Amino acid sequence: MENKSGRMTEVTEILAAAGINLSALSIADSSDFGILRCVVSDPTLAAKCLKEHGFAVKTTNVIGFSTPNVTGSLAVILKHLSEAGVEIEYMYSFNNGETANIIIRTVDMAACEHILKENGVRMLTEEEMYHL
Repeated sequence: MENKSGRMTEVTEILAAAGINLSALSIADSSDFGILRCVVSDPTLAAKCLKEHGFAVKTTNVIGFSTPNVTGSLAVILKHLSEAGVEIEYMYSFNNGETANIIIRTVDMAACEHILKENGVRMLTEEEMYHL
C-alpha cells in the first residue's frame, strides 16, 4: 500500500465494515510503499474487499505454531529449522500470556512443517490463526 497518512486506517475500516477481524499484522516500510502482512478471520473475503477498494493483494500460505513463552524456546525451534537448511522469508510473533504464537513463511513450507511436527512443536490450525 502507499506509504501515506490514512492508508492503514482505510484498510482497517474496509476490513471492519466487512466484519473481518485482524488476528495479527506486520508492516514493512520502504520510501514509497509499505507491505502489510496480516492474518485475518476470512482471508478470501478480505482479499476481495481490499481489491475492490484498489489495493494490490496477494495471499500466501503461512505456518502458525505456538511455544511456551519462556526464554530460549523460539531459539530451540529455529535451530531445528536452520540445521535442516530451511530459509525463513519472514516471521512475526507475539505472546499471549504463557504462550507465544509465531507466524512464519519459509522457502520450503513442506519441509518446515515436517521439521516442526517431527520436533513436537504445537502447530496452529487455520481456525486458531484466524482467531488469535
